[in-house]
Amino acid sequence: MDLRFFDKAAGYLPDLCFERAADAGILLGSGWGEALKMDKVLARIQYSDIPGLGASTVKGHAGEFVLYERCGRRIAAWCGRRHYYEGVGWEPVVLPVEILRRMGCQTLLLTNASGGINPALRPGDFVVIRDHINTVGANPLVGVHRQEWGERFPDMTEVYQKRLAELLHASANRLELRVMDGVYAFTLGPCYETPAEIQAYKSWGADVVGMSTVPEAVFAKACGMKIAGVSLVSNLAAGISRRPLSHEEVIAAGSAAKPQMAELIDDFISRL
Repeated sequence: MDLRFFDKAAGYLPDLCFERAADAGILLGSGWGEALKMDKVLARIQYSDIPGLGASTVKGHAGEFVLYERCGRRIAAWCGRRHYYEGVGWEPVVLPVEILRRMGCQTLLLTNASGGINPALRPGDFVVIRDHINTVGANPLVGVHRQEWGERFPDMTEVYQKRLAELLHASANRLELRVMDGVYAFTLGPCYETPAEIQAYKSWGADVVGMSTVPEAVFAKACGMKIAGVSLVSNLAAGISRRPLSHEEVIAAGSAAKPQMAELIDDFISRL
């Protein structure tokens, strides 16, 4: 990846984004874009205005960066993400994480919508990501090694920090949400998986499946960030669901769960 790409994007953000480290960064996936409670907005920038990032092409992704204060904490939130399946390369996918790194942010919350594989799950449940499986094989760290991004061969034993996972569970339990730990399987997309693929992922130990999150998590882990991940189960996966899968179902699930998502993020922030 080209550092000049990130330099240009970072140069567009106002200086106040870098004047002090954010207490946490948040990357909001499908349906999560409006799940924020803010005391004071410090900066709000459309993705389409940030050089190299570009507007989100996926429905359900708001496509704006917001720097705000909440409960005395400074939070940098990316409302929506770019996906590798959009064909724009790795730079726009990991740019939010790289900007957070340059802001001095050490804690990152990743969110997404997923298809449920574990039979105990149902739409509307939350899964705190314990680990992941990269079914794609592609990796944003491939290429020229940059010292700014950590070691050449970063350890991935604990991508998602246990302490942060415990905070998410504590928040979900206080709010009386249905929640469990789980393993997230990352697929390339944009097509949904076949029933045979879902059965294969299930045999590997996957509980949920989706088309995001893992690239950002891998990059952030390499950079030394502390990562938490939480997924909203928006539908049952192929072969488990009795009806064809659609993105409209994902959007509807996110809309229905918006109050719970907002409360979960807010309570989690208060515990940091």
